[in-house]
Amino acid sequence: QLQASGGGLVQAGGSLRLSCADSRRTFSNNGVGWFRQAPGKEREFVAAINWYGGNTVYTDSVKGRFTISRDRAKNTVYLQMNSLKFEDTAVYYCAAGPRPVAQTSGYIYWGQGTQVTVSS
Repeated sequence: QLQASGGGLVQAGGSLRLSCADSRRTFSNNGVGWFRQAPGKEREFVAAINWYGGNTVYTDSVKGRFTISRDRAKNTVYLQMNSLKFEDTAVYYCAAGPRPVAQTSGYIYWGQGTQVTVSS
């Protein structure tokens, strides 16, 4: 249902854009979020967007560097990541749920994840 893509290997300071495509209208639940999980760590919130209103929320560590956006015509949510740091290395997941919240328990549908590796 949710297909995440766009990950890869990038040098510190570089940029990547992740995409999350929705093939079954799960975004109509209203909340779409990006999470990430580094090896040995818990999955953590990155950013979320209200599918209809466009309101966004970010975790403090990515504010000013990452931008979440959506294209309703394409049923796709993006995560533009600039000024990437080594500590941004993780598997990034997109998720859909009733509200754009920071808790993993607030989401019903999850994509398969895409690997982002930032070399220092």
